[in-house]
Order: sequence, then structure tokens, then C-alpha cells
Amino acid sequence: MKKFVPYEKLSKSKKRELDRIKRVTWGSVNPVTRKVESKKLYKRKSRNFTDYSDGFGTFTFLLRTKNSRLIRLCILY
Repeated sequence: MKKFVPYEKLSKSKKRELDRIKRVTWGSVNPVTRKVESKKLYKRKSRNFTDYSDGFGTFTFLLRTKNSRLIRLCILY
């Protein structure tokens, strides 16, 4: 039978081991507080922004000229 040793008198490694056993996960619960965005708010980014990056070090942008022509601009980096 093991002797009872108070937590304060345990070695650092034994305390860590006990703490690891007691620790539990939240499972499928995400503790981050969320709020629902108001539909009345103006969303500048979602309305005008489109990401045309292909993920390979190039960015493609569509530019509109004064006479409503679209120009596709590719930038390599």
C-alpha cells in the first residue's frame, strides 16, 4: 500500500504527472465566445474583394479602366 504524500511535498516530476492525469479536454466544445454579426453592417471587404491568388507565388488582379475594359494583371514574386 502506498503512503499518502501531500501534493505540496511531492517532487516536481510527480506533480507534473498528477496534473497531466487530472487535465481533461473540452471535447467538441469550443469555449470561444461568438457573436452574430448584424446584417445591417456594411461589409467593405466581402463586397469588393476577390482573392485571385493561385498559391504558387503569383497574384492575379483584374483592373477596370475608365472605358470599362478589364485588364488582367499577373505579378510573380
